[in-house]
Amino acid sequence: MAAPASSPPAPSNLKRIVAASLIGTTIEWYDFFLYGSAAALVFNKLFFPESDPLVGTLLSFLTYAVGFAARPLGALVFGHYGDRLGRKKLLVLSLLMMGGATFAIGLLPTHATVGSAAPVLLTVLRLVQGFALGGEWGGAVLLVSEHGDARRRGFWASWPQTGAPAGQLLATGVLSALTALMSESAFEAWGWRIPFLLSGVLVMVGLWIRLSVDESPVFKAALAQAEERRSGAGATEKMPLVSVLRHHWRDVLIAMGARMAENISYYVITAFVLVYATTAADLSKQTALNAVLIASAVHFAVIPMWGALSDRVGRKPVYLTGAIGVGLWTFPFFALIDTRNFGSVLLAVTVGLIFHGAMYAPQAAFFSEMFATRMRYSGASIGAQFSSVAAGAPAPLIATALLADFDSSTPISLYVIAAALITLLAVVCAKETRNRDLTDIEGTTAAPDASEALPADARTV
Repeated sequence: MAAPASSPPAPSNLKRIVAASLIGTTIEWYDFFLYGSAAALVFNKLFFPESDPLVGTLLSFLTYAVGFAARPLGALVFGHYGDRLGRKKLLVLSLLMMGGATFAIGLLPTHATVGSAAPVLLTVLRLVQGFALGGEWGGAVLLVSEHGDARRRGFWASWPQTGAPAGQLLATGVLSALTALMSESAFEAWGWRIPFLLSGVLVMVGLWIRLSVDESPVFKAALAQAEERRSGAGATEKMPLVSVLRHHWRDVLIAMGARMAENISYYVITAFVLVYATTAADLSKQTALNAVLIASAVHFAVIPMWGALSDRVGRKPVYLTGAIGVGLWTFPFFALIDTRNFGSVLLAVTVGLIFHGAMYAPQAAFFSEMFATRMRYSGASIGAQFSSVAAGAPAPLIATALLADFDSSTPISLYVIAAALITLLAVVCAKETRNRDLTDIEGTTAAPDASEALPADARTV
């Protein structure tokens, strides 16, 4: 049974909702990517100084991967309560947790001060970051998806996705500026703390904006209907997780497979590239950071374009374009970096992120449309975050280990291609969701064919 369609949100209200989701995801990803960049550049020296440089990098990336291990738990907890209590409340909590953990990293003592306790404390805070991010993504994209115009859902829902490159841009930009203005010794001594402490200011701004938006009208309608049904029939509502596994297990598997190439390619292109460029290609940190910085700006710009295209041609064609693109680009990617020319390195990272955007942009609407309202937060979060344990978490670690063992980029390219093949298979097996009505509360309403126009009363969600 579908809830009655709500009236279209005023343009100003929708823009405020998009802004609230975008600034929140930007801050969350800033915090998350800041850690990844610091792991590649300084954490090996500060927290694992007794190891060989490449081994130290592996250990710092291991703490980086630990954050991903906490993301599925965050998806389960935030998804459960997000489907029970609402999207907005959980988004506020995730922002506070992520910002607090990042600020605390900026205050951490290093190995030189407290010995082995330093990496332990670092790992604990990384777990908190991962837990918070596991709950952030689903709520942010649902808040926009469930407010906006169904015909432009791909475009509007892609804006929270731009929080990833915006966060990457912000994190890399701050680090690039600090490394340019400070000596290497000063940066390693205390300068690296500045971007982590800056997170506290950003969280206050994000919290102020996020508290000003309304709860999803689709969720409020679904909650009211569920309460009415429960009080009338005396039925006990099933846990959202149970409903997801019963009704949407296939969609969860598809979402996990679809994430493989998107997640792995992103962390190879933006995190591992800092290791490869500075070790195998013997480029400076500044050169590598500047390439990622400029490419992230392009990435930010193309994501809404890919999202808008998915509204016209469907989620699947755009997603498949990105998966094929990153698979074909992986060998040229490393060949261009090996030239040690800044323009070539910039081209390698930029094209890679453009193809990545073709997967990442429609992903928000695509995953949201797979699940019914009362289990959507759980389903989208579980599908997205459980795959990150096998995809993004070990990607820089695996790539660094392959480089250490084979002293060649070829095994790394084959690794990315294998991920692309898994994603191709998953997306081919998925149903096109472009015209699905998000007011379907229990998942009993079939999605119309992608070529069919939505009726006037179903254009809003």
